[in-house]
Amino acid sequence: MSAPDNAASRHSPPEGAKKHLGRPGVFLESAWRAVFWSFFGVRRGRDLERDAGEFNLVQIVVAGLLGALVLVLVLLGLVHLVTR
Repeated sequence: MSAPDNAASRHSPPEGAKKHLGRPGVFLESAWRAVFWSFFGVRRGRDLERDAGEFNLVQIVVAGLLGALVLVLVLLGLVHLVTR
């Protein structure tokens, strides 16, 4: 019995991500942009759907945690400057 034709597609990146494979900096920039706008809740519906197919869960979780860390550090820095 042979494997189904879509077996290879389960292990390949989504169509939206294939265009970024040669340029990881662009892919990282897209992930950061998606997380940044999602923090503020102003992401368009069509962009949200595109992002869902373009990124995997690990990338979004890591970018979200790093984004939260940066946000907290910026807020702590602002509080430190104001209270000096």
